[in-house]
Amino acid sequence: MSQLVLPLRLADHAVFASFLHDGNETLVATLAGIAAGDGGQGCWLWGAAATGKTHLLQAVCDQAGDQSVYLPLAMLEEAGPEMLHGLAARDLVCIDDLDRVAGDKHWEVALFNLFNELQEEGGQLIASASSAPRECRFVLADLASRMSRLPVFQLRALDEQQRVAALQLRARHRGLELPDETAAYMLKRSRRDMASLYGLLDRLDLEALRAQRRLTIPFVRDVLQGSSV
Repeated sequence: MSQLVLPLRLADHAVFASFLHDGNETLVATLAGIAAGDGGQGCWLWGAAATGKTHLLQAVCDQAGDQSVYLPLAMLEEAGPEMLHGLAARDLVCIDDLDRVAGDKHWEVALFNLFNELQEEGGQLIASASSAPRECRFVLADLASRMSRLPVFQLRALDEQQRVAALQLRARHRGLELPDETAAYMLKRSRRDMASLYGLLDRLDLEALRAQRRLTIPFVRDVLQGSSV
């Protein structure tokens, strides 16, 4: 997996193969093309929490390799904008939750400089946020203008059938079989956002390995009730 500037690593499950493309096919194809070296400026993707923004940015870096860098501003905001210095030497910079620093002039100046340096060096920027660039309330007009030039994609939330399919895809990626009825039971007994559902699947994976059990409804019920399995 691609290393980061700071001692962080990409999640092992965050690859294109484990992301359900339904409703977001154009975005995923664009990101895969960028990761493969297609030209362009990059892109901006936005959507509600737990729609897959982090997964996709990490998948791009995983495929692009060591000339890419992933920066989760939700974790690194306190490190300050100085952390952006020198990143234009990379072919690809992926900034997650960029809107967290919108309104901070020091961060905005650093982002503006990074954008321009990447353009000069032939690099690309991929940014994620909870809204489109024009709704991020940047105070630096030049930065707002630069970000608005990027192709913009909205991540579509999954419906219930797609949530089941996404869970099953993630389970297969982990070498697990998740029957339809078990996946449907998980949706009824857990918070319905994908982050919570994936977290439950991670827990079930560990418990199933420990107990040598399959992902049946009785097994899931026992885990959720905290019973010995």
